[in-house]
Amino acid sequence: MSEIAYFCTMFTINTTYHAPNADARELVIWLSQVYIPAAEASGFLRKGRINRILSHKEEDSECFALQLEADSTSDIHQWMVQRGQALDKEMLRLFEGRVLGFSTLMESIVG
Repeated sequence: MSEIAYFCTMFTINTTYHAPNADARELVIWLSQVYIPAAEASGFLRKGRINRILSHKEEDSECFALQLEADSTSDIHQWMVQRGQALDKEMLRLFEGRVLGFSTLMESIVG
């Protein structure tokens, strides 16, 4: 079996959030005005963007994907240890557990 060589140029941390409609607008504002600026200012992450997820639309909630790029998994780890975990806790406090999220680490292999 032949091996395929992958040439990674970057990593993306994707966090998917599920929020009730009543909290969706405030979540997007908080992510865009607090979370993304803090991540980009850290020097570890860049190109923050928020996407609305359309494939899992429900009447009473919204789903969003927050994506940030990094040069290495070490940079992502450093961000999480130095600032990311504290911001995640702040989000839980602000939204009183109504917003749920999970993260996926992705490696770009083409493009």
